Amino acid sequence: MAKLNSQHVPSEFHQLDILGPLDLGFETVLTKDAMNFVGTLVTIFEQRRRELLERRLRISEKIGRSILPSFLSETENVRRDSWKIGPPPSDLTLRRVEITGPVDRKMMINALNSGADVYMADFEDSHSPTWRGTIQGQINLRDAVNRSIEHTSLEGKTYRLNKSVATLCVRPRGLHLPEKHVLMEGEAIPAAFFDFGLYLYHNHKKLREQGTGPYYYLPKLENHLEARLWNDVFDMSEQILGLPANSIKCTVLIENILAAFEMDEILHELQGHITALNFGRWDYIFSFIKKLGWNPDFLLPDRALLAMTTHFLTSCALLLVQTCHKRGAYAIGGMAANVPTRNDPKAQKLAIDKVIADKTREVEQGFDGAWVAHPDLVPVVMKVFNDHMTGPNQLDVKHEGMRITSRDLLHVPKGPITEAGIRANISVSLRYLSSWLNGNGCVAIKNLMEDAATVEICRAQLWQWIRNDALLEDGRRFSPEIFRTILNSEIEQARLENARRPDNSLDTAGIILDQLATDRQFPDFMTLLAYDRLE
Repeated sequence: MAKLNSQHVPSEFHQLDILGPLDLGFETVLTKDAMNFVGTLVTIFEQRRRELLERRLRISEKIGRSILPSFLSETENVRRDSWKIGPPPSDLTLRRVEITGPVDRKMMINALNSGADVYMADFEDSHSPTWRGTIQGQINLRDAVNRSIEHTSLEGKTYRLNKSVATLCVRPRGLHLPEKHVLMEGEAIPAAFFDFGLYLYHNHKKLREQGTGPYYYLPKLENHLEARLWNDVFDMSEQILGLPANSIKCTVLIENILAAFEMDEILHELQGHITALNFGRWDYIFSFIKKLGWNPDFLLPDRALLAMTTHFLTSCALLLVQTCHKRGAYAIGGMAANVPTRNDPKAQKLAIDKVIADKTREVEQGFDGAWVAHPDLVPVVMKVFNDHMTGPNQLDVKHEGMRITSRDLLHVPKGPITEAGIRANISVSLRYLSSWLNGNGCVAIKNLMEDAATVEICRAQLWQWIRNDALLEDGRRFSPEIFRTILNSEIEQARLENARRPDNSLDTAGIILDQLATDRQFPDFMTLLAYDRLE
């Protein structure tokens, strides 16, 4: 395993203190050299990360003074000039179907065996970041890279990797999240550097021996300066570990309304490392409300009406395809979140038909691939892309002459706000939060695979409607009192559903959801607010 080169360790380097329990096997991941590597990244880049998070606040304050998001005048030359990103590695040239999911052992094996082109192992939205779950996830990744990963269920069924598996990508937690179980000088280190660094340090050599490499998905970026930070983290990591330049590759999720205005710039900052942009539709809607929700002019209707065919989402999708293909990057579409309902053929057909329609729209827009949440959807979505694509990608779909404006990206869809929509938001948020608090970040609710992004949309809508005294379809004004009445009834309903196995986390989930929905100031992230309640 590579050793840290002393010339890269800053003179003010401080050791990391691990507060989490060291279960058997954890010492094989939390080695001194690996933690020194993580500590070096924290020492070099932590100040810049904090400055960028402070910059987020200043930009939000500007938007709060009615200075709406727009394309940057200072980077117009980047958007205008002719340049392209570097070529992708061979195992990231075909990306028609990408499966995503948490880093637990069984799911990892099933995802790698699913027949998808890519598997994104997720430490972020579909991961409840308990200490044990996070470190076990790193162990699982190491074993998957070494092809030694196995799992035996309680029923005695054994799971192993097939000969051919999906290309592995890893999504670390976002720049805003801490890892409270590891401290430097008494303060929690950034979870992003922890997740990124441990995986890279332990696996870069084996990955390259196998003809692949360390590939990542970067979440929650808001602007090109944050992309620049990651680019510098990649470059420094390659220098420290003796890797060839640009051997670390990434895909960036466009899941923030501000990032939609800087797609060219993000690609430009990462042009030696980046291979694609992905439209993270659910977090994108959340960010739309988060940045603009205080303004009644941007009041969104029921979540069920926020289909990808609405103008503001279609505009972002087309702009992403246009921008990516102009620069030689792939455009990856959104999530098909349906969970198979094999005991109900009629419901199953309805769900599959919705997936086919959604993915047909994306391939016709020019996307090169899309996400699924369940292995059973891999062949369904693969067939859509195979039927509509003749080559490995659609880089020839340029949308030349199309012009997406700021007004297009900020266009608010019309529609009602209903009690049924309020109740649906509360119901799914409550059930997901309860599961998340119990260490499960990926939950099937009413035949849909839900993750943290789901709660963020739902609670953001609740907050926006309360904040603006939204007029409901039945003539009432939405208020904290109406919200709490429905919340209490949903808590009781959830208790009845789980009467055989009582779950005290429902009360805690209700307290968290109440704060998320009724605080005067918008709580930044659900995961930040609830993280202290995890072990």
